[in-house]
Amino acid sequence: MTYNDSFNYGAGKKFRLVLREGGSARDMGGDEMSLAVGIVDNIFIQALEMGTSDIHLQPERDQLKIRFRQDGILIDGGQLPPEHAQNVIARLKLASGMRIDENRETQDGRIDMEFMGRRLSCRASCVPCLNGEKIVMRILDPGAMKVDLMKLGMPEGVLKNWQKAISVPYGLVLVTGPTGSGKTSTLYASLLTLDSKTRNIVTVEDPIEYEFDKDVGQVQVTEKLPFPRVMRSFLRQDPDVMMVGEMRDPESLGIGIQAALTGHLVLSTLHTNNSMETIGRMVDMGAEPYLIAGVTVAILAQRLIRLNCQKCMEPYKLTQDEIDMLKITPAELETAKCMKGKGCAECRGTGLRGRVGVFELLMGTLDFKHAIASGASYQAIDEAARKQGFRSMLEDGKYKVLNGWTVPDEVIRAVFTQAMA
Repeated sequence: MTYNDSFNYGAGKKFRLVLREGGSARDMGGDEMSLAVGIVDNIFIQALEMGTSDIHLQPERDQLKIRFRQDGILIDGGQLPPEHAQNVIARLKLASGMRIDENRETQDGRIDMEFMGRRLSCRASCVPCLNGEKIVMRILDPGAMKVDLMKLGMPEGVLKNWQKAISVPYGLVLVTGPTGSGKTSTLYASLLTLDSKTRNIVTVEDPIEYEFDKDVGQVQVTEKLPFPRVMRSFLRQDPDVMMVGEMRDPESLGIGIQAALTGHLVLSTLHTNNSMETIGRMVDMGAEPYLIAGVTVAILAQRLIRLNCQKCMEPYKLTQDEIDMLKITPAELETAKCMKGKGCAECRGTGLRGRVGVFELLMGTLDFKHAIASGASYQAIDEAARKQGFRSMLEDGKYKVLNGWTVPDEVIRAVFTQAMA
């Protein structure tokens, strides 16, 4: 779709950009740039109605390309001619608190908005490129973050053990995976199950993506308030539960481990490929193996895969390559109920709509703690994990394929690289 002057931008839609200054909020307005106002509103409306997570505005030689990240995949959202692009970029920079006269430095900001009675915001990043300024906006929707732990797609055994892990009085509970794998959603869903009336729950995040209704103290990371500084302050705030958005450096990890040792429940995230590698990652960050063994309650690794469209899915026969890659046995194939979406208007012709997680969970059992503390090999740690019934993300993905949740391509794209070693 190409945007043009005759299009009735956002007609009849209740959308507005909001400027917050000195504790008060007002409409951004912008009559003098009405075309840019309409285009910006229409981009946001289209993104929000599609359930987009990110908006990309990519400058090219003869156009500004618009793309939306839908269920983890970038799709085309149209393009703007150069004569409109400059004003659209200027409006977005103004809305996010960036300097509109600065086009040679990177800038970051935040845009507040209201859509259909909902208060939303997005984190904006502007980077100067060869053909102009590229803006990427991550939409932060409080409604989308209020996820039910029971609906994340955890297998029954994983869910039961995870609920046990987050209900312990103290220790370290980690969620691992790359950016965009749903770690924050899992932590939010977990916190929502805890009793915040009788426990002091505090969080430090960058950014704060969901505002809890009550009884939870949330702190936004800034240059003056980095993770380690806020975490130290938390320890003087009589906390029961600390949620740390990410263990980014040895200092944050060290404080988190000390907090877990001194009687606090610490929930956090790490960027590792799978749950097994998390131990090595913490050692690389300077943590002593005996301390890791002493505080680790559980390590959950996860990825997000797209689901078959419920409107158009139909029975599907697996190819031999798919059977081999997912290591499906003849016995499993006999009882399989594989499905695949053929494509419809509901799923925009992709056959896939919505996402669910694939998970693997390591529990801090005695055998597992002993293997860590003794500096055991990867194979020994894997054996200790298998004794507790550990099942990898690939195995969880295979289960979801065999039961018609998704297609093999989705599982292979998300987790197959972890099974190649």
